[in-house]
Amino acid sequence: MRVIADTNLLVRLVVDDDAAQQRLCTKMLTQAEAVFVSIHALCEMVWVLRSKYRVSRLDMITAIEHICGIQNVVVDRPAAEAGLAAMRAGTDFADGVIAHQGRMAGGDTFVSFDRDAAKRLAGLGIRTKRLQ
Repeated sequence: MRVIADTNLLVRLVVDDDAAQQRLCTKMLTQAEAVFVSIHALCEMVWVLRSKYRVSRLDMITAIEHICGIQNVVVDRPAAEAGLAAMRAGTDFADGVIAHQGRMAGGDTFVSFDRDAAKRLAGLGIRTKRLQ
């Protein structure tokens, strides 16, 4: 089976609030020929882990690295790495992904009202403009 992982499967891999679902998820993913993880699912997972489970930034980074490192996982690794770099710089995973994918599509400047995101992404060498 070539699995397309929903966000709730990814969350089950990270949190330990339902042992039965975690076992089912782990079994499904380890038996799959391939597991396709969308960047959207990773962004949503980060949001759920932060807002519902209060998972620390470091633990979220570790979780994403773990998921992306599973042998049969297929993911847009450059986009995931951009999101991880953004998190390590102190901003949101999604902001790093947005900037990366925008640049891959031909954009050259990340524009936002978010002062911290613009500042931290600029620190990663990404051209930014903050609207005020």
